[in-house]
Amino acid sequence: MNRSLDIAQLMARRLIMVGGKGGVGKSTMAATLATIAAAHGRKTLLVSTDPAHNLSDLFGCEIGSNGCAIPWGGGNLQALEISPQHALDTYLESVRQQMLPHVAVHLRGQLEKQLHLTRHAPGSEEAALLDALTRVIENREEYDLIIFDTAPTGHTLRLLNLPSVMSRWTEGLIAQKERAGRFRDLLGKFASAGEESDGAASAQLAPLIARRARFQQAAQALQDPQISAFLFVMTPEALPLSETRRAVTALENSGIPVAGIILNRLLPPEAEAVTFLRGAWACQQQVLQRVADALAQVPRVSLPMTGNTLQGREGLAWLAAQLVAATEADVTKQKQPDSVTAGLS
Repeated sequence: MNRSLDIAQLMARRLIMVGGKGGVGKSTMAATLATIAAAHGRKTLLVSTDPAHNLSDLFGCEIGSNGCAIPWGGGNLQALEISPQHALDTYLESVRQQMLPHVAVHLRGQLEKQLHLTRHAPGSEEAALLDALTRVIENREEYDLIIFDTAPTGHTLRLLNLPSVMSRWTEGLIAQKERAGRFRDLLGKFASAGEESDGAASAQLAPLIARRARFQQAAQALQDPQISAFLFVMTPEALPLSETRRAVTALENSGIPVAGIILNRLLPPEAEAVTFLRGAWACQQQVLQRVADALAQVPRVSLPMTGNTLQGREGLAWLAAQLVAATEADVTKQKQPDSVTAGLS
């Protein structure tokens, strides 16, 4: 059975991840959802984790890594663009401040060297981005709703899997430090010295333990269907469909709930009669049928292609109205007695 996306049910969650293949309209849809939520009085934070930030252009104001309130959001809408480089700088500085008290003065040069190497290591920006993202999730009670405008699907899948991976890595590091502490005790330290050593070890372990707890809580929140869900945006083309199918499977295997799919930029039926558009329209219809067959379990809503400017207050408000109308029409149609889905929902 094909189900329609229920926008009210989607908005009842606290965390919404919006993702999909690059160029399908993720940022626009994330901004539209945030506009809808703010208009209904919900204190909303829109966070971009995509290195190619679009939110400043969409809202017509400078957002940046420090975030800002959207002037026309009625006091309910704030936006934040997490810069991977800024996140990495912040993350490495926090590591530096945590490590300095526990490193001998003559070894601090080595610490600085290691931090410099870490800055240029593969995956360092992703790890820092994860750290920033988990801090946002940790403080989610400050908002009624947080919407993440994510990077293209492949990057996002790695990012969403990192909380559990990094949690296990942190647990291993803590276990190593604890074993090292026990080994030092076996070397015959005096009780008083041992107590001081335990205190120093606890001070070293405290940031790791706090980090592990934050990662675990983020992973639990992302896997809780009452708290969060992933919303895909795709255009009716073969490549976005293939990527969306793989991503839906990967998220389901990771225990992350999938809320639905927004099928964006559909050509109207009139396009079949236009010679120039007939081929594109036919290709879209084929993909839409494949979506119905392969992703029937995922709720979805369709939005037509438009020539309107979808940015700024007026553009996003117009698109918000279109999205709400489309979902309401689909839900109403699904509940009609003569609908093929009547009695099955």
